Amino acid sequence: MFYAFIIVLVIAIGLATGLYFQMKASHGQAVEQQKLLNDYQFKVDEQEKLLNDYRKLEQSYDNVGEGYDQALQNYEKLEEDFKKATSVNEALQQRCNSLQAELDATKDTIQKKSETTRLVVKQMLADAKASGDVRALPLIYKLIDMDDMQADLPPIERTDNILVAKVSDEAIKLSGVDKAQHAKFEYNVAPDAAATMLSTNLQKAVRSLTHLLDNALKFTSEGTITLNVSVDMDNLLVIYAVEDTGTGVDAADAERIFEPYTKLNQFFDGQGVGLTVARNLARRLGGNLVLDTEHTGTGSRFVLSLPM
Repeated sequence: MFYAFIIVLVIAIGLATGLYFQMKASHGQAVEQQKLLNDYQFKVDEQEKLLNDYRKLEQSYDNVGEGYDQALQNYEKLEEDFKKATSVNEALQQRCNSLQAELDATKDTIQKKSETTRLVVKQMLADAKASGDVRALPLIYKLIDMDDMQADLPPIERTDNILVAKVSDEAIKLSGVDKAQHAKFEYNVAPDAAATMLSTNLQKAVRSLTHLLDNALKFTSEGTITLNVSVDMDNLLVIYAVEDTGTGVDAADAERIFEPYTKLNQFFDGQGVGLTVARNLARRLGGNLVLDTEHTGTGSRFVLSLPM
C-alpha cells in the first residue's frame, strides 16, 4: 500500500513537472508569438505610413504635373503673345522708318524752299532800300519775321563789329519812335557804352530792338518811351532797355507774351509775333530778351542783352 502511494506520488510529481515545463514552454511560445505579433504590427504600421507617404507624394506629383501643364500653357501663350507683339513692333518700326523718311524729305524740301525764300526776301529788302521805297519795307519785314519766328533755328553768325549805338540808332530810325506825336521819346547812351564795340549781326540786332520800340509805340497812348543803352562789363553784355508808360504787362504773363500769336489786348493791331521774333533773334545772337518784372514805374520795361 505504501509502495503504491509512493508510485502514485512519483507519477503525480512527474506529471506536474512535465505540465510545468509544458506550461513554461507554452508561455515562452506565447511571449515569442506576442513579440512576433508586435513586430508584425510595427511592420504593418511602417508599411501603412510608407503607403500614406507614397500617396502624398503621388498627390504632390499629380499637383506638380497639373502645375507644370498650366505653366506650359501659360508659357506657350506668352510666347504666342510675344510673337504677335514682335510682329506688331516690326510693322510699327517699318511705319516709323517710312514716316521718318517722309519727314526728312519734307524737312529737306521746306529747308530748300525756306532758303530760296530767304534769298528772295533779302534781295527784295536790298532793292527796297536802294530805291528808297519805304512803303515796301513793312511788308518785307513781316516776311522776314515769319521766318525768324521759329525757335529752333541755328545761331546767327556775328560778323559785324560796330559801335554799340549803331544798333539803337538804326532801330530808332526804322521804328520812327523819335517822330511819334502821341508820346515823348528819350534816348540815353551811357558814356562807357558810347565808346564800346559790339560783335553781332547788325541787321538781326536792329530788328530785335525795333520790335521792342514798335511794341512800346503800340501800347503807349501818351507819356514817355525811353531807350537806355548801357554795358555790363562784368558779364561782357550790352544792355538795351526800353521803358514806356503804356498799359503794362502783369508779371504772371512775363513769359506768355513771348509765345507766338499771343495778344493780351485784342483792341490793338498786330499778329502777336513781334516779341516772339525779338526774343528768338536775341537768343540766336547769344543774348536774351526779358520783361523786367521788378520794374516799379508805370507801363513796361523790356531788357535786351547782347554779348560784346
